[in-house]
Amino acid sequence: MGRSRRTDETVTQEVDSGYAELVADRDVPDAWTLCVNGTPQSHVDLDDPARIEFEYMRRLAHVTDLVAPPGVPLRALHLGGGALTLPRYIATTRPRSSQQVVEVDAALIELVRARLPVDRAWRLKVRHGDARAVLARAPSDAFDFVVTDVFAGARTPAHLTSVEFVSSVARALRPDGVYAANIADGGQLSFVRAQVATVLAVFPRVCVLAEPTVFRGRRFGNFILVGSRAELPLADLTRLIAGDVFPGRVEHGEALVRFTGGARPTTDETATQSPMPPKGTWGLPA
Repeated sequence: MGRSRRTDETVTQEVDSGYAELVADRDVPDAWTLCVNGTPQSHVDLDDPARIEFEYMRRLAHVTDLVAPPGVPLRALHLGGGALTLPRYIATTRPRSSQQVVEVDAALIELVRARLPVDRAWRLKVRHGDARAVLARAPSDAFDFVVTDVFAGARTPAHLTSVEFVSSVARALRPDGVYAANIADGGQLSFVRAQVATVLAVFPRVCVLAEPTVFRGRRFGNFILVGSRAELPLADLTRLIAGDVFPGRVEHGEALVRFTGGARPTTDETATQSPMPPKGTWGLPA
């Protein structure tokens, strides 16, 4: 591992992608926010892993709550590790779940293992590698849930945004499995519209979760895209999202098709990384 230093409330560590900071939560005794190159990536409460702080992560947690009946273990693949917030949540709410996490930054993995350790009893494996390369080697029909939450700095890498990539996800999922992806956009929303068209090209049932102002492009923010071959629990998902501290909405069906505005699906040939957030977004320097 690289050099690290600690202040009263912050651990700073050199990692493969730049630098990472673990910032102590002043309101919760053993909770931390992970920032990579100045961008907040994850928040974890080591004493209560089921407590989710970030709104986009709460929405992902709501999706996992509805993938199967309460308490039923899942086979989950997480593309992107961060501080392992969602794997910790699943391990706590669905004991005996079997989970694999793929993270491209080996030094970040070591930092999280050292400073934010997970329960050794959990069936949770973290491996170093490129998300798409590891996914390509995954068995078919292996997972109940696959989530993509990968950011290089503050942007989603281009090779994780194409029809070919989403098709590889579909191959790894069981017939009733669920795919979820966290992406970010704002303004004209051209990136997210193309991403919705991309997921619709692979999965027959798709919905998108976001705050209303983000849906309208008035604020740069997170969109959670959800796809499946099976029916999605739209009514329950809508209820959970609407009940959050910062309520969101769920778009699906014809309204979601209209949202794409005729955008074409993204392919490996046309793929680009997600747009750079404006200065001041998520604590980025203004």
